[in-house]
Amino acid sequence: MAPPMADDLKATMDTQTATLSDRLSVNGVMARRSKAPRISGGIAAHASSDMFKGPGYGKPKSKRWDHRLNEESKSRKPSSLKGAAKYLSKPGLISLGGGLPSSEYFPFEHINIKVPQPPFFSEQETKTSGIEKRIGKHDIEEGKSIFDIHVGLNYGQSTGSAQVLRFVTEHTEIVHHPPYQDWQCCLDVGSTSALDMAYRMFVKAGDCVLTEEYTFCTAAETVRPMGVECIGVRMDAEGLLPAHLDSLLSSWDPSAHNNAPKPFLLYTVPSGQNPTGTTQSYRRRKEIYRVAQKHDLYILEDEPYFFLQMQPYTGPNARDVPPPSSHQEFLKTLVPSLLSLDIDGRVMRLDSFSKVIAPGLRTGWITASEQIVERFMRHAEVSTQMPSGLSQLVLFKLLDETWGHSGYLDWLIALRLEYSKRRDNICDACERYLPKEVTSWVPPMAGMFHWIRVDWQKYPSNKATLKSVLEIEDEIFQAAIEQGTLISKGSWFRAELGDPGDQMFFRTTFAAAPEDKIREAVKRLGEALRAIFHLDGATNGTVY
Repeated sequence: MAPPMADDLKATMDTQTATLSDRLSVNGVMARRSKAPRISGGIAAHASSDMFKGPGYGKPKSKRWDHRLNEESKSRKPSSLKGAAKYLSKPGLISLGGGLPSSEYFPFEHINIKVPQPPFFSEQETKTSGIEKRIGKHDIEEGKSIFDIHVGLNYGQSTGSAQVLRFVTEHTEIVHHPPYQDWQCCLDVGSTSALDMAYRMFVKAGDCVLTEEYTFCTAAETVRPMGVECIGVRMDAEGLLPAHLDSLLSSWDPSAHNNAPKPFLLYTVPSGQNPTGTTQSYRRRKEIYRVAQKHDLYILEDEPYFFLQMQPYTGPNARDVPPPSSHQEFLKTLVPSLLSLDIDGRVMRLDSFSKVIAPGLRTGWITASEQIVERFMRHAEVSTQMPSGLSQLVLFKLLDETWGHSGYLDWLIALRLEYSKRRDNICDACERYLPKEVTSWVPPMAGMFHWIRVDWQKYPSNKATLKSVLEIEDEIFQAAIEQGTLISKGSWFRAELGDPGDQMFFRTTFAAAPEDKIREAVKRLGEALRAIFHLDGATNGTVY
């Protein structure tokens, strides 16, 4: 099944048409930078996406969201200490005000890293032809770089450093080109933290959040202790169903939900959804956005797997589809984001380096309207403060000084091909080893997860044993472990507690284990299923 392709980006939304004439290209980045003032990269320097993005002529301004922000968010004031940092750029100023330690006492003179040189990205190629990059303590003063240990390891602003914020702002404009004027980016310490902060900006105890009926565990586990209930929206092979979303909201009955008001916050993972692996088509995303407009929803678009959109799955021993031949072709193969459709400023997009660089960096960014980003910053100032300085230094050296936007897209294309091979491997193994009598699946188009349906109603003598779906699910889970394979129960991902649903699924991942181990693990799972369902070992699975 082929990934959904990007439709014509000139499609008209409900009220306005996005203007694309001033879209930034990879080749246009250096020209824009050459005309801009030199980046102000001192300690705790002020930074804003407005310093780096295009003017957005002809685009509308975002709507205001005062009626959606909660009292906690609206009551936050700017940090007095962070605000005083704006004076540090004044020539000749002697600061006795802020509690900034002297870099003399940072026990790091320099940091050396070795990174791949595009297009030679493999571990072995990096060992033999990688580029050594040195991060010194006083590179700015010595004219060697615009970012160094002296600045990067000191306190900074909640937006993140200007040096990294510039790169992610340009990247966002190249890839998504938000169709309203006053969008901003802000670095964060990873999407889990950003999601927690977003929840605390919008909802309060007694509210409900809308999400896919099977959702990212952490997303639900973050909001439930706040006294907020998750409401699951039904799904199909393209993810969240807009018709059911509309029906839920149109017929909302507070008395059926502990007197909760009609929900207005939607959390969704549009690409390679965790756990189901589904990817919303462009048409589906437009339909969801129209429902959001109708009911005045605010959308949290969590997209860690956006760049893990893969090549079409063609089946075992079939010829591979040629990879994208250029950056432009690659970007056209990506299903346009909700952010790229957002003429109202009703989307907060959560991006992350966790799945495309390394999760331990704990660095990502949000994109939203100026009003929402400003509220997000106020929260960050008194909690996370800013992403790790070491992480920002490493990302700057890799993405900005070494690869640039061109090299980063080369890396993302290479990742696409690697994950396509891994996806093909697990799908081929399922087709070979899983019993088709009780299993079915759809090859994932993006992400890291393969979602397998098990027809639990074919459990032997179930009418006599009267085992529940959860009991049979646990029996399969334990049997797989006995055979030497660990999988995840689908029930762990149910949005609504106490509702196991009427179907059974298991989540598998193809992201980390070697190809031969994945095949062996699927074979063991097949053996466990055949034993439980009393099936002939000669039958093989298939793709439905």
